[in-house]
Amino acid sequence: MKPIGSKRRLLLFLYGAPNIVGCLLGLMGLGLYFAGIIRDYWLLIVVGLYAGGWLVTPRPVEQELRLSHELDTEALRASLDALVASIRRRVPADILAKTERIAATILEVLPRLGEVDGGSHNTHVIRQTVLDYLPTALQNYLALPSAFARLHLLREGKTAHQLLLEQLDLLDGKMREIAADLHHQDSQQLLIHGRFLEDKFRDSQAWLTGG
Repeated sequence: MKPIGSKRRLLLFLYGAPNIVGCLLGLMGLGLYFAGIIRDYWLLIVVGLYAGGWLVTPRPVEQELRLSHELDTEALRASLDALVASIRRRVPADILAKTERIAATILEVLPRLGEVDGGSHNTHVIRQTVLDYLPTALQNYLALPSAFARLHLLREGKTAHQLLLEQLDLLDGKMREIAADLHHQDSQQLLIHGRFLEDKFRDSQAWLTGG
């Protein structure tokens, strides 16, 4: 894992919920002091309120979003449902909507995985998206304080929120491309089977008529 620089570590601390809650409680203490409600030991009280807020605020529990490595359709369906459910109240609506759309496309093509070559490019991309690309992108985003993800500029003047949306758009586009490719294969197979039936019935008709 790449070490976190001291500047970024400081920013993550400042944007973190424990620091924000501690600052709010500390400001309340200052308000009580300026209102004349507390006088003696006011500085200790303010520091104590900040420390109390910092200590009692729950830290985000690192949630493992990796999915099962079993390419079983029902197991993956349950895993994708669990993935979406786990982020439903933790990410903004636009991120949730894109994740749900990607999951829906993946579930649409999952039944075909057993019918196509397991070493094909499409199968590899689907597998990696389910097992790595999608959960990793979401996990990296959820590891950041929400205020940092929405406000702090990272690469190319974009926030973590904007960068994640771009990554999800790439995954969504690729999944739709694969789905279209599989549907095209289905249509070609249907046409081939139709021609096969036409030939069989034509041969049968010729045999009946003695042609």
